[in-house]
Amino acid sequence: MLHHPRILSTLAALMPLLHAGNATRPGRFHVEHPTLLNLGFEWSIEGDDNRNATVAVRFRKSGASAWRPALPLLRIGGERVFRERENMTYTVPHGFAGSILNLEPGTSYDCEFTLTDPDGVTGQALQKATVRTRIEPKPYAGGRVLHVYPDDHQGPKLEPNFIGLKHAYYGAGRGDWTAVRMNKVQPGDTIMIHGGLYRPDRWNYVDPLSAPFTGSWSLSLKGTAEKPITIKAAGDGEVIFDGAGSHKLLDVISTEHHIIEGITFRNTDIAIFAGEKEVLGAVALTVRNCRFENVGAGIWTEYAGSSDFYIADNLFLGREDQMRLIGWNQAGQRTAGIYPSHQLVSFFAVKVYGPGHVIAHNAIAYFHDGICVSTYGPPSQDPDRRASSIDIYNNDIHLSNDDFIETDGGTHNIRVFNNRGVNAAHNGYSAQPFFGGPVYFFRNVLYHVPIGSAFKFNAAPAGILAFHNTMITEQTATDPYSNAHFRNNLFLGRDFPERGIMTWANATSNFSSDYNGFRPNRGTRNQYNWLAPAGGVTAHAAKESDWKHFATLPELRQASGQEAHGIEVDYDIFENLAPPDPARRHHVYHAMDLNFRLKAGSKAVDAGTPLPTVNDGFSGKAPDLGALEIGQPEPHYGPRWITWKPFYR
Repeated sequence: MLHHPRILSTLAALMPLLHAGNATRPGRFHVEHPTLLNLGFEWSIEGDDNRNATVAVRFRKSGASAWRPALPLLRIGGERVFRERENMTYTVPHGFAGSILNLEPGTSYDCEFTLTDPDGVTGQALQKATVRTRIEPKPYAGGRVLHVYPDDHQGPKLEPNFIGLKHAYYGAGRGDWTAVRMNKVQPGDTIMIHGGLYRPDRWNYVDPLSAPFTGSWSLSLKGTAEKPITIKAAGDGEVIFDGAGSHKLLDVISTEHHIIEGITFRNTDIAIFAGEKEVLGAVALTVRNCRFENVGAGIWTEYAGSSDFYIADNLFLGREDQMRLIGWNQAGQRTAGIYPSHQLVSFFAVKVYGPGHVIAHNAIAYFHDGICVSTYGPPSQDPDRRASSIDIYNNDIHLSNDDFIETDGGTHNIRVFNNRGVNAAHNGYSAQPFFGGPVYFFRNVLYHVPIGSAFKFNAAPAGILAFHNTMITEQTATDPYSNAHFRNNLFLGRDFPERGIMTWANATSNFSSDYNGFRPNRGTRNQYNWLAPAGGVTAHAAKESDWKHFATLPELRQASGQEAHGIEVDYDIFENLAPPDPARRHHVYHAMDLNFRLKAGSKAVDAGTPLPTVNDGFSGKAPDLGALEIGQPEPHYGPRWITWKPFYR
């Protein structure tokens, strides 16, 4: 009967349907907001149930003939991201996402994406896109120049001149007349703020700086990409915007294309408020070369439509204790005479949500957290209203009483790279959670995280790529995470009692880890801790019996199949670096005293694997492990106008 012609023809017709679940059907291809240095992409799919489809990426400068490979897009989808306490749950849609990294600003690139699947592709398997990276926003050269002076200015004034920012921005008006606004600044205009102290008197009904009762200035106008509205220091003395204890100093939540440059903000809870969740937010805000002193929060937006900020070369100094590291939840501090910072003094230097932001070359100290993506919750399905394509790089973060950088709430293509963090009470670099990925952590440096972890992967994040980081602390885990991949990192223990050097907490069978270097903690047996479920199973509710613990790297390798090229190292791989003392968890270390460079000929040199666009141009026969490649200059951490070490003892 099975050989009957009609039965055979029926079976032949059914064969494509039987394999349809494994074949891939491409869907929408999305180009994310470009940044100065990186491009992000998303490609939705259906099918590929066995997850063996891949997307190869190549690119070139437009007009060039030679193509270059990039990292393949990351296969995402099906991962569960959740935190029951907040009733938050999210299942990652199926697709691919990823970035082309380390490009040049203001340059057009041709990009090609080739989808292949051994089980077949139904639909368009090749996508092409030509995308230009952004440039730093610049003031418009052809606009008016409006000169602002403090109300106590003595001497000549340039024309046209105004008393205070609000006078130049909206026109004359005190008391009730501040709401009339009959002489508004125009796109392309530059408001030149001359040296002096600008401190609103909110108790004065006819305050010359036009901030009665609230003590804050609210800006709401729109520039354009070609003609931004610029507010900048004139260069004839320091410009100080002093909040005099106000809750909020500058409110820009409905502005578009504004540049704020060269101004000192101080003595306020929130220096620049730029967006509130589900209300309104700013677009294309630039804050550059500014100082923030004695503030609770520097720059803050949580609006999903806030986009394309450029926050660069600023100095942020918060209100937290400068002489000791005090976490918000460290047991035993009271008995030691050190009180936890349960009541926040400073929240964060920068917090953003929305696509396309760049946060680069800032120096940050004495905050609860340094730089944050808003935890926010599950993302919108509108790709222009979620946290994606965000770059956080070359920032210098000193003394955070929680974490250095939090990507919590991000969706796709958040890139955290070339940052230095010294002294964080709880964790270094966080994804709590991440909704699909990838989130890139590469070439970051970390030193002195006394009780937490190098990376905080809590609330079941998904889509993590960690490459070339130098972590002088252990990697621990509390929640299982999904789709994480580690390459070319260094994790060096501090002989913290009873703590292993590395913990992998994989919630699904999609993971990988290789070419990493580890320095185990002396006196600890379970150095390498491993959780990974069998195919098709998740480990979100893992029991202790599901964990595997290993004393040596070869034991882990044999049992898990991971770290085939991993090595064990010690502090002699560095030119001159000693670990922090685990018994002095409140101690404050200083970057000026630390040298993270590898010693020539050490075990970590040439021990990595090539990663296109991440470690191109490495010296020697292979890339070095960790953040700093021998023979290449150390990144400039912090503002480029700071040529000294900003955080001294």
